[in-house]
Amino acid sequence: MTPEILLVNPPIYDFAAYDFWLKPYGLLSVAGRLRAKARFKLFDYLDRLHPFFAQYQLESDRWGRGPFYSRKIKRPKAFERIPRTFRRFGLPPAVFRQFLADTAPPDFVFIQTTMTYWYQGVEEVIEDIRNARPRAKIILGGNYVTLCPEHAKTLGADLIVSGTNLDPLWEYLSLAPDTNQPALWELYENIETGVIKLTDGCPFKCTYCSVPAVYSDFAPRPIERALAEYDLLTKIAVKNIAFYDDALLFEPEKALIPFLSHVLKKNEKTNLHTPKAQSVIPSAAEESTDPATPALHSPNALNARFLTAEIAQLMVRAGFKTFYLGFESRSAKWQKQTGAKVSSDELAQAVENLKAAGADPAEITAYQILGHPRTEAQQLEQSMHFVRSLGIRGTLADFSPIPGTPDGDYCARYVDMAEPLNHNKTAFPIRLLGFEESNRIKDIQRKLNSTLPPPDAS
Repeated sequence: MTPEILLVNPPIYDFAAYDFWLKPYGLLSVAGRLRAKARFKLFDYLDRLHPFFAQYQLESDRWGRGPFYSRKIKRPKAFERIPRTFRRFGLPPAVFRQFLADTAPPDFVFIQTTMTYWYQGVEEVIEDIRNARPRAKIILGGNYVTLCPEHAKTLGADLIVSGTNLDPLWEYLSLAPDTNQPALWELYENIETGVIKLTDGCPFKCTYCSVPAVYSDFAPRPIERALAEYDLLTKIAVKNIAFYDDALLFEPEKALIPFLSHVLKKNEKTNLHTPKAQSVIPSAAEESTDPATPALHSPNALNARFLTAEIAQLMVRAGFKTFYLGFESRSAKWQKQTGAKVSSDELAQAVENLKAAGADPAEITAYQILGHPRTEAQQLEQSMHFVRSLGIRGTLADFSPIPGTPDGDYCARYVDMAEPLNHNKTAFPIRLLGFEESNRIKDIQRKLNSTLPPPDAS
């Protein structure tokens, strides 16, 4: 008997949320391995192209990013002293309840979890499923259950799958996976953004990062599966593809270079069937104007140390449009304390390599952490001015204390780390620095960015 499986990407309960190429990639990837072995349905609360949102005309920028539908809700007790509006983001509960009433009862429900402090959305989904489909077996996976397994057990799921070992899931389902299959993107009726991962894990051990707690080691994924995923996404005509890798540029000969070579060959064949094609290798301009070629993006921080001139050229030629670089601080002392991932000189060289390759400087951004517990050594304001001196944009990534990391454990002196709401990235910088100081620093960043030219509209 073929099982019925419902996939759910929950709503978000938070102070802020934005569709920054946000897709339930882990959920779809697990389902993809069971392609043709089960019947699937998808309910994505965060799908901004859902028919319900037609009445609200949610706007998107040129790369498919935009705000989520939301409504104001009461702040949890943990946030009573945080002077910010708390909201629920995503489709209203009534839409999901009607969906459950209109579809065949699922045998299993897979629910993706991401941020530890978003567990309230998971609670809501579980409650609605228990009320409408009490016989369904509920399975949770993802970062929240991996980082906070004891807390996740209190939500009442039937199975919790921590980490990347999925053997307990396959045994529970009595199904054998096909690990060569791409994610199940075809479940979306309308989709403009897709996601790909070429690698798992990261060779660095940054003190603020959860990746070492989720993945044991860095490893490239099978390139054949990545290429099949890209071909599937282009077949369903997505406009943007975001890479969720944590170390996309590391050992590029094993994953990134073969992948981009495939993309260039695919683009070349497409351009050869158009009247404007004049050469075997398309120029950057030709590639970027072809509507069949998705724009590529790097929302997870790229390591500037590995962004060589050759890699920059290859990425731009293959269609990368936005480049997000991890920097955090120009302080050599702070960099050494937190993992020695990248130096100021390496960031400057990476920016020059991207500019020389033809990347739009306005689409090059350096991440920096706001509210790190060792902020005194970070020299944040000096670092922000340094980034501006390179002619690129800076963005402040609010610090989230992650359980099991050195910095997260250090933060136990400030908050109760057993309560995942205290990991919230909006709340922690305010607790550490104060509301006014957090806003002052953010205002500096806005002013620095305002002095730069806007992105190239061509």
